[in-house]
Amino acid sequence: MPDFRLLWLGRVAAVLGIQIQSSALLWQVYEIARRDHPIEEASLYLGLVGLCQFLPLLAFTLPAGAMADRRDRKHTVTLSIIVEGMCAGAFLLMAMHGSPPLWGLLAVAAVFGAARAFLAPASQAFLPMVVGRRALPPAIAAQSIAFQTGAIAGPALGGVIVAVSVPMAYASAMALFLAAMACFILIRTKGKPQVDPSKLGPVQQVKEGLAYVWKTKIVLGAISLDLVVVLLAGVALLTPIFARDILHVGAIGFGLLRASFGVGALLMALYLSRFPIVRHGGRWMFGAVAVFGVCTLIFGLSKSVWLSGAVLFLGGAADMISVNIRQTLIQLATPDHMRGRVSSVSMLFIGASNELGEAYSGVMV
Repeated sequence: MPDFRLLWLGRVAAVLGIQIQSSALLWQVYEIARRDHPIEEASLYLGLVGLCQFLPLLAFTLPAGAMADRRDRKHTVTLSIIVEGMCAGAFLLMAMHGSPPLWGLLAVAAVFGAARAFLAPASQAFLPMVVGRRALPPAIAAQSIAFQTGAIAGPALGGVIVAVSVPMAYASAMALFLAAMACFILIRTKGKPQVDPSKLGPVQQVKEGLAYVWKTKIVLGAISLDLVVVLLAGVALLTPIFARDILHVGAIGFGLLRASFGVGALLMALYLSRFPIVRHGGRWMFGAVAVFGVCTLIFGLSKSVWLSGAVLFLGGAADMISVNIRQTLIQLATPDHMRGRVSSVSMLFIGASNELGEAYSGVMV
């Protein structure tokens, strides 16, 4: 499948860009904030990074899902990645001027969050059009491998590049977004979704998507689980604090800590692509959530960089089990003309759990 290979490579490039940019942004914001504020107040600015990316997700994700069921999904993905590349360029220009204002960094982060709001539902709904329904479970596992490849290499590379130069990190992210854009442009599969026979307007389509999620309990349960767990156990945003002021391992250690979670998730994704879970999915999912929670608790108490890295590794593996089961359930239970809207609801819950959970973590430090 040449188109799936391009889709896979584009996802790797995009995730690499996001992770490198995120590493640079978190480190830069924390470094600037720590010049004039104690740890408690500086951590609040890290929370604001998550909040600034969540609010656009909250505002635009549901309309973006309706658009993904009406407009060409491939075009939406490509345009969203172009905007992400422009945001990386804006970060680069500000970083080249020394110490940019925190409000400027947060404003660009909000624009980046808006682009992600349109990218996520369109890209998730586009996958079944490329591979077909029968190949969907292994394709989801392969997409998870693509994501975790970027999630591992991105923070590690980001930490190393940030240690050399923050502007270089933003330039690398911008180049990767351009590479991702090229991959999606080269995909030949048409991205126009099946026509919704209801002919509803955009607002009615959003309501129809919400109603479908609410009445389809297996989809609602799978989406809700991520919100509850990660909202109360989001630690990714706090890694600059642990790396700089608790574990004292610097920018490179910060990147390696962020990569540890992705290493565990990638190895588990590789295993699941070869040996997918076909029985007792509910038990596996809830067991994985329990392991994830325990790992988060140990990470918060750890004073050892090796223990912190180990529990992040195990937490990543457990999280991948849960993610794989939930995404497979959602895709298989959703008809094509509803996939954009259902994916948007899923991404809204994921955004609430990740970005809002990180904002909550920053406030609670």
